[in-house]
Formats: sequence, structure tokens, C-alpha cells
Amino acid sequence: MITVKTEQEIDLMREPCAIVRDTLTYIGTKIRAGVTTAELDKLAHDYIKSRGAEPSCLGYCGYPASICASVNEQVVHGIPGDRVIREGDIVSIDLCAYKNGFHGDGARTFAVGEVSDEKKKLIRVTEECFFKAIENLRAGTPLYDIGASVQKHAEENGFSVVRALVGHGIGREMHEDPSVPNFGKRGTGIRLKAGMVICIEPMINAGSWQVDFLDDGWTVETHDRKPSAHYENTVVIREDGVEILTL
Repeated sequence: MITVKTEQEIDLMREPCAIVRDTLTYIGTKIRAGVTTAELDKLAHDYIKSRGAEPSCLGYCGYPASICASVNEQVVHGIPGDRVIREGDIVSIDLCAYKNGFHGDGARTFAVGEVSDEKKKLIRVTEECFFKAIENLRAGTPLYDIGASVQKHAEENGFSVVRALVGHGIGREMHEDPSVPNFGKRGTGIRLKAGMVICIEPMINAGSWQVDFLDDGWTVETHDRKPSAHYENTVVIREDGVEILTL
């Protein structure tokens, strides 16, 4: 069931979304060669707690960490551990925070030192895909216009869009209806309503769109093991556009 938030509920969401934004910014300053993904998880966990919030990911369906840290070919849901980040890697950090009875959600992909031109372009285009998706987004827009915009921009740049994972609604639950694919046919899907809060999160691969789900039950990797990037914000649908809560 899709829930439309009241202005009071949206105001309550502002703080957890700001904490997500600030945590991503903070972690971005700590990502460097020689650091492990477990160390980044600890930093994020402590920072979220210091802001009076809870890391939503920790314990979600048994997930064992406070962030998802996905390196290079890992698309999403990489479990932090003893993997050492190296020069030339790209690292996607996806995290959520819970406060005031609501969740916020966001993701960024960071370059570690000097990375290849392909990886630089991949990070840039993935972020651009998000902003292409919201260019003409407002109440009344068909849902799948979001994915159509993401897909068009990614494919025009020689990349592919992950099909097996999608964005989502968010609010009192971390994942709510509707599902928000990054591909689709323009002009189709439900009409968005003012007050809906959704997470738009392009997941873009340098090679094939196909992915593998690993035996740990969480980590998703590109099937061809080429790099992938992720960019996500929590947004409110408005009558005349969108409001980004995590930016």
C-alpha cells in the first residue's frame, strides 16, 4: 500500500534524512587506500548514534552491519569486513538512519585516489542519472518515467541499468511501496501524488546489466565483474517538482 505523507510527517523525516546526508559526507572523507570496509562501518555507526539516531540497516532481515560498502564490481549490499580498500577502487556506501519514527536513505559512490577514466565516467553518469530522473518529476508524473529517464541517460553513455534491484518508497518502514525501477517505458505506471516519499537510486554497470547474488545472502555483484556505481536520495513528490531530503 502506498502512503502519502502529511507535512508533519515529512518534517519528521527531515532529521533522519539530514543525518544520512551528513554521514555520507563524513564517511567520504574517511575513504582512502589502506582502510577496511569494517572500519568505515564502525565510523558510520558511531556517527549515526552520536546524532541520536539508529542505523536502520543493522539487524534489518539479519543484516550484520550499519552500512553497505560495495567495492568495484559489487553493485550493492556489500557486507563490511576485512576487505582493504586500494588505490583505484570505487566504493559505494549505502546507509539509512532512523529517528522521529521515520527512516532516511541515501547512497554515494566514491573514488579512491586515481581511478580509471571508465570509473570516473561511471560515477559521474550514475549521479547524472538521478538528476535526469527528477528533471520533470512532479505530482501526476507516471512512475515509470523515472526509470525511463535513468535508462536513457545510462545507455546513451554506454552503460547498463541493473534490473534485479530497484528504488522504493520510504517512511515509517525502510522499504515501502511503490517499487521504483531504474528502467521502464515512459508514460506508464501509477501517477505519483504530492506527499509521496520515494528513494530514487540508479545502480549503473559499466558492462552488462546482469548481476549475481552471492552465497552470503546479501552481496550483489556484476555478472561480468565490471565495476558498478550507485547514487541515491530520498525525495518528496511535490505539485511542482520534488524536494530532495538527503542532499
